[in-house]
Parts: sequence; C-alpha cells; structure tokens
Amino acid sequence: MDIGYLAGWVGLGFGSLVAPPQLYRMIKTGRSRDVSLTTYIFLFIMMSGYLVHALYISAPVFIAAQIWGLIINGAILAILVKRKLKYG
Repeated sequence: MDIGYLAGWVGLGFGSLVAPPQLYRMIKTGRSRDVSLTTYIFLFIMMSGYLVHALYISAPVFIAAQIWGLIINGAILAILVKRKLKYG
C-alpha cells in the first residue's frame, strides 16, 4: 500500500467524524431549527454525483466515503425535511 492510498483511507477515517456529531445533537435535543435544509439538500446531491463518479472510476476509498456521507447526511436531511413538513 503506497502513501497516497493510505492517506485516502486516513482521510476517510477523519472525514467520517464530521457529520455524526450534528446528527447526534439533532436526535438528542430534538432541535434542528438552526440547521440549513438547503445546505443538506445540495450536500446530498453533490455526494450522489461523487458516488456515481467514484463507481465509474472504481475508487474504493471514494466509494466508501460517499456511501458513508450519504447515510449520515441523508439521515440529517430526513430529519430536516420531516421538521419542515411538520412546522413549515
């Protein structure tokens, strides 16, 4: 395994820690008022595009990163949409 490949997996490890605190806080407090729905919509679209590209170029680290990102950020997006539908 070369250093560039290893760096990608280390980056994935650290990157996977970015969104879970937001998700945890939203679930724990039940509050999401100050979190931007638009940001998470565009983030989800972006990650979907990156996943398609990662699959196209057969890049395992990027495939894993985008799947993880779509799961966590998709959960955040679902909470935000649910809140928007409930409270307007």
